[in-house]
Amino acid sequence: MRKLIILAVLAYVGYGYFTGTLDLPFYSNTQSSPLISNDSGNIQITTPPQRSATAVSRSFQCDGRQHCSQMRSYEEAVFFLRNCPNTKMDGDGDGIPCEQQFRR
Repeated sequence: MRKLIILAVLAYVGYGYFTGTLDLPFYSNTQSSPLISNDSGNIQITTPPQRSATAVSRSFQCDGRQHCSQMRSYEEAVFFLRNCPNTKMDGDGDGIPCEQQFRR
């Protein structure tokens, strides 16, 4: 019986971790759960505000910069790596630019 309870708790935590809906006091989730219960007990589905991808792309533009030393932020380096040609910011090819500079 004890093993069954432990297995159930682990399954709940694993499901919550992979779906992003885990809501535990010691677990810091980056997004809140989309289900919110109001006073009458009904469940309302809401979505957290999303940052617009167009807002990010408007603040950066491809201007020929290629190296990490030319980037001012990690977000800027990610934009250049994903959208601009001939960048030299991902030496190991893992999709994370400027790992040493921005400690990612």
